[in-house]
Amino acid sequence: MKQRLTILLSLAVTLTVTAQKRVVVTPEQSGADEIVHYWDNSSAPHSNGITDDETIDSKLNMSQTTSTDFYLYKADPAKATDQGVVVVPGGGYYKLSMQYDGFKIAQYLRSIGVTAIVVKYRLPNGVREVVLEDTIAALHYMREQANELGIDPQQVGMLGCSAGGHLAALATHTLAVEERPKFNILIYPSTGGDVWSNYRLQNCFERLLGKWRTQVDIENNSCENLVTPETPPTLLMHTDEDTTVPSTITTTYYKALKRHGVRSALYLFPAGAHGWAGHDEWHYAEPAKRAIADWLAIERDRK
Repeated sequence: MKQRLTILLSLAVTLTVTAQKRVVVTPEQSGADEIVHYWDNSSAPHSNGITDDETIDSKLNMSQTTSTDFYLYKADPAKATDQGVVVVPGGGYYKLSMQYDGFKIAQYLRSIGVTAIVVKYRLPNGVREVVLEDTIAALHYMREQANELGIDPQQVGMLGCSAGGHLAALATHTLAVEERPKFNILIYPSTGGDVWSNYRLQNCFERLLGKWRTQVDIENNSCENLVTPETPPTLLMHTDEDTTVPSTITTTYYKALKRHGVRSALYLFPAGAHGWAGHDEWHYAEPAKRAIADWLAIERDRK
């Protein structure tokens, strides 16, 4: 039922668009080892209703996405940690910031021995189920392909940035406890909080839930309200200067984790605008990378 197409590394063009108007970033640009086409609006359980062609800009931001692809980054067996991470890019649910919130992070994870999948998910367009089923499908795929990917299926976590951080957390809480990722890493996540006080977050939730969303809808999809003692261990990262998604969103989620006794860590850096992940020129890039590597090492030892 699920169409899966592996695009070989010998693909010569820089960007391709299929007959189904599907945009693909080649391995030469993404650094991926493989690209797996999973499904689209015609074959997935739900459709986002978008009929326009997918688009991509010079910064590899994708819009109007109607198909789901997994970009695979396989760790060198010589230094593999047996861990896998599903990377969920941000973009406010109106685009996918594939390069910095996705490809660059996956390349770093691969360099430290962690196999990664970057999810190109279909944008919600008011259909919440679409993004959830794409993200959960990536988690299931990584576990199903664990032997081929050289990972332990019990050592698979998720990492999301901005709206992708919200999506990673929301998908986690949607799953049954036994299906959840082993850990989460949420970077400047728009997990919820006081949505009505921030028009960017209002727009984000409108794109996810639809124009007629209510306060109850927002509360039911604000992740701090979904935390339980069974929430996976979570690493949170944010900057105090973020004006797009205020750091208080993350501290609110952190307080919910601690209130329920969930093992967690919070790094709040003093400087840096929203969207710093994957940017090596950011002043705290190396400390942030070390924090991620340390967290993964600790989680690997907690079997």
